[in-house]
This record gives sequence, C-alpha cells and structure tokens, in this order.
Amino acid sequence: MTLSRRKSKYEARVATGGPATSAMIASLEAEGYETVAAPFGHALVDIAKSNRKIVGLTADLSKYTDLHVFAEAFPDRFFQMGMAEQSMFSAAAGLAREGFKPFATTYAVFASRRAYDFICMAIAEEALPVKIVCALPGLTTGYGPSHQATEDLAIFRGLPNLTIIDPCDATEIAQATRAIAASPGPVYMRLLRGQVPDVLGPLGYQFQMGKAQFVRRGGDATVVAAGFMTMRALDAAKVLAAEAIEISVLHSPTIKPLDEKTILTAAANANLLVTAENHTIIGGLGEAVAGACMREGVHPRFRQIALPDEFLDAGALPTLHDQYRVSVKAMVEQIRGWLT
Repeated sequence: MTLSRRKSKYEARVATGGPATSAMIASLEAEGYETVAAPFGHALVDIAKSNRKIVGLTADLSKYTDLHVFAEAFPDRFFQMGMAEQSMFSAAAGLAREGFKPFATTYAVFASRRAYDFICMAIAEEALPVKIVCALPGLTTGYGPSHQATEDLAIFRGLPNLTIIDPCDATEIAQATRAIAASPGPVYMRLLRGQVPDVLGPLGYQFQMGKAQFVRRGGDATVVAAGFMTMRALDAAKVLAAEAIEISVLHSPTIKPLDEKTILTAAANANLLVTAENHTIIGGLGEAVAGACMREGVHPRFRQIALPDEFLDAGALPTLHDQYRVSVKAMVEQIRGWLT
C-alpha cells in the first residue's frame, strides 16, 4: 500500500466547515432526538426474566454489542466464547438443539464474512432458533473495511430459512428483540448499540415482523428505507417540506422476507421510488425492491441511495456519510435533483 493510499484510508478527516473528529467514532449523529442506552441489552433482560431458556453468547464483544447488560443480570446464562465466531455459532446451534433460545452477538463483519459456513450448515439448514445480533452494520464505524459490514445483507439474503431485520432506532430494537425471541427460526438482526436515538417511538410506531409501514406521507416521491436510513429519510423529508416537496417514507425493517405487497402498492402509486439503505448498492434492500417490482411488472421511476460497491475509507463518520452520500444533506440533494 502506498503512503498516500495509507493516509487516505486511515487518517482522520476534517469535515468542511467543522472541527476535526476522531476516526474512532462509532456512533451516529442524531441531532434533535432523545437517545436510549443499550436498548437491545435491556430488552433481552426483560424477556429473559420470564423465559429461562434464553441464553446469551458473545465472541469477546459483550460490551460492544450491549450484551454486557444481560451478562450482569444473568451471569449463569451468559457464555463468553472468545474471539472464535465459528465456535460460538456452533455452540449456539447446540444449545438450540437442547431447547434453549440463544442470542449470539458479535460484529456484523465477523458473522457474515468469517462464520458464514457455520451459520449456514449448523443453524440455517436446520432452521434452529438462534438469534444472530450484530453491531457495526454498514457504515456505522470509521474503522475501515475490516469492521465496516457494507455487504452483510447481500451475503445473508441468499441463505434459506434466515429472517433478516434492520431496525431503525431504540424503540424498534427493543420491539424487534421481543419479536425475534418469540419467532421459531433463525434471525439475523443488525444492531445499533450504545446511545441509540429514539426516532419512531414518538410516532407511536409498533414493529411487526415481515411488515413495512409508512411513517410519513407525501405525494412527490416515496422513499423505502431501512435501518438508520429511515431516520435520515425522515429528516430529509422535513428539509424538503420547507421547499414544498412532500416525501412519503415507507420503513421496511424486515429485509427478508420482504413485505412485497405493501412495497409494490407504494411503487405503483409513486411518482418517484427511492430506496435508502446503510449497505452497498449491491444485493441489499434496493435490489430486493427492484427485483420485486420487475417480477410483478411494476415499473416506477426508480433510484437508490446506498453505499458504493467498493471498500470504504476510514475516518470520522460525519465526514464519511457526506463522502458516500448517505447523510441528510446528501439525501436532500439527490432527491431534489431527481425531482427537478
């Protein structure tokens, strides 16, 4: 690697018009929103109080997946597996076979890239109720390609029997944790951890597995979004509303199975259909929506907001989100441009 490329990849950047920020930042900007600490960990503890079959496993990352909250509450039901993701998922499969409901946590890159075959053969093929809950999905860390799981949805979407969830905020993480605990099969859930913004709670939102829901209505364009990009879409819609551009936001937290009925109805009535996701443009929500539309003969004017098909730089998240066009400002500019 050349010196210039090394600097490009690993030195912190300075956002235009703002102070320098550390490349170590791994949390989201959520200006104007209340935050909730460790919603996954606290929700799992609440569920486990009445279900002794729930156990927690982690690959040396309990603090960084909020599973430490569960470990403190139920130390006898917590298993620290060390940095051995393949062994952790195999052990989770064994526990599931014995009647337990394992929640196994790590970073999304390590589950999708390092342990895929073990998840496929030990968990998905047997349809075991292992819940795979993974932090740092997509571009939620500035650590660079080793920790940025920008292609995890593409990797897992082709795996039979696996439900895939990409929640937006603290409210949905807590609700989805309860829902996947009650579900009979394997689940992969992307996780926002630490201080997580509460975006949907004030809207009275209720998570339903397999369902997409409108969280804002407008007639000029429809944005189908998942994960924190739903928060970004709502913020962009507010900015555009000041310009008399009204945007619908259809939140689709279940990536697989996709709520094709709701999405196709929205697509058929959309002046412009935009998908927004914290994932590479290849193989995620956007291509799932596009595929559903093509198969059913629904042909809206279609655009994607997503990460590029490349290994991303390291740096400060606000700078990277602007650079890769997934910030609120970038969303506004793109949607405005497509409508004019």
